[in-house]
Amino acid sequence: MPRKILHLDLDAFFCAVEELRDASLRGKPFAVGGRPETRGVVSSCSYAARRFGVRSAMPMARAMRICPGLRVVPPHQRVYSEVSEQVMERLRNLALLVEQISIDEAFVDISDMPAPPAEVAGRLQSQIREELGLPCSIGIATNKLVAKIATEVGKKSARGDRPPNAITLVQHGEEAAFLAPLPVEMLWGVGPKTAVKLAELQIHTIGDLANRSEAELACIFGEHGREMARRARGLDERPVVTEHAVKSISQEVTFARDVRDDKTLENTLRKLSAQVGRRLRRANLAGTTVKIKIRWPDFTTITRQATLPQSTDQDEEIAVTALSLLAKVRPKGKAVRLIGVGISGLGAPLRQMELWGEEAEKARRLQATLDTLNERFGDKAIRRGKPEQRRSN
Repeated sequence: MPRKILHLDLDAFFCAVEELRDASLRGKPFAVGGRPETRGVVSSCSYAARRFGVRSAMPMARAMRICPGLRVVPPHQRVYSEVSEQVMERLRNLALLVEQISIDEAFVDISDMPAPPAEVAGRLQSQIREELGLPCSIGIATNKLVAKIATEVGKKSARGDRPPNAITLVQHGEEAAFLAPLPVEMLWGVGPKTAVKLAELQIHTIGDLANRSEAELACIFGEHGREMARRARGLDERPVVTEHAVKSISQEVTFARDVRDDKTLENTLRKLSAQVGRRLRRANLAGTTVKIKIRWPDFTTITRQATLPQSTDQDEEIAVTALSLLAKVRPKGKAVRLIGVGISGLGAPLRQMELWGEEAEKARRLQATLDTLNERFGDKAIRRGKPEQRRSN
């Protein structure tokens, strides 16, 4: 029996939540994001603002130029997370298999439900609107790939200043026909570089791609070509999974003004490393590969990484490695626009004293005490001193 997969996407989620917080925003052009003077970008924008060409990820300064009178609303991430969880709770009450893929998106497997899928989607959409005051669009198909694209098609067909509230159903057997006229860029796995190469081969739509043989595409793109050929025909056997393993944890910051000062960059890396370490310990994880991310003033972005001899969840170990990577890649005095720290190769932390040694175990107990104090009194309540500030007894 064909599956019935529902993909739900909350329409302009951040803006919808802000309209619930402030009714004066309804129907007005506004954007959620950072201020233009701090190099903020648009996280989400209202449908009224989109009429002027405002889009997510656009620099806020540009958004304000093309949309006179645009109101800028600072983000309230905690509120968004709380509202998102209320939506996901309703999805989990609907079906057992729910896969949340972002704060405002999820897949739901409704294969076991006897009601027609469009009816299920309509009831769910009405429930979320009536109980939470949120608009959403839904795509329905026999697999995750087509369901998500169906949602995108439904949202793109909307007109005017109001959320689309679309429901788009792709019947079993009609997957390839539904995909055929769509731009090839809408297919998962086709990024800008791949799209350029496909255009050189006179492949512009998903149908064009489906008409090429799997063997031909494999010769040009390797295994990725085989995957694209299958997706272009609407084939996707991935199940709806209820949990995803965390692959990495990272923190980054974009400076309001480019930073050249070595001490400022060091202090920022240490602060970011502490945030990464705290998130690791909260999740009971440790990592083996530390990575830094740097963006220069010309927007060139580079990453560098180093693998540790054993996994860690300790701020100091992460910071020392990150600083070493920074010293290797950054010429002294070169300005930095963005800097970030991350760690991957995650797994359960090792705790045995015989593996780490008595001093390391003391450091872990100290770190646990610092975490407790910072949780209780705030992040700035107490900080570990830098190595040169410590005194031996």
